[in-house]
Amino acid sequence: QVQLVESGGGLVQPGGSLRLSCAASGSFVSMNAMAWYRQAAGKARELVAAISSSGVTNYADSVKGRFAISRDNAKNTVYLQMNSLNPEDTAVYYCYAAATTGTWTRPFWGQGTQVTVSS
Repeated sequence: QVQLVESGGGLVQPGGSLRLSCAASGSFVSMNAMAWYRQAAGKARELVAAISSSGVTNYADSVKGRFAISRDNAKNTVYLQMNSLNPEDTAVYYCYAAATTGTWTRPFWGQGTQVTVSS
């Protein structure tokens, strides 16, 4: 099994910044794509940013130019640097990882971390 533990959420004022971290641990052969999703109250979960094992990135249009995803493969950790935050970014942010365990590549999710942007 793979465990994903997120940290770095909290309350921030509009225009501020936060950095989320997600560390993967457990038994796996390889860690493939990693990503951040978010779910605002009453809305569906949406992809925020993703990064492949080789470092290719993809962003939702709503966060392009403000957020940056990165990863440290040696630490099996993915980060999300969030700048110029606005109230519409308020949501629970979830870490996602596709990990190969044994024969199969399977999806794993973190427990979520709350990000609240408010004055």
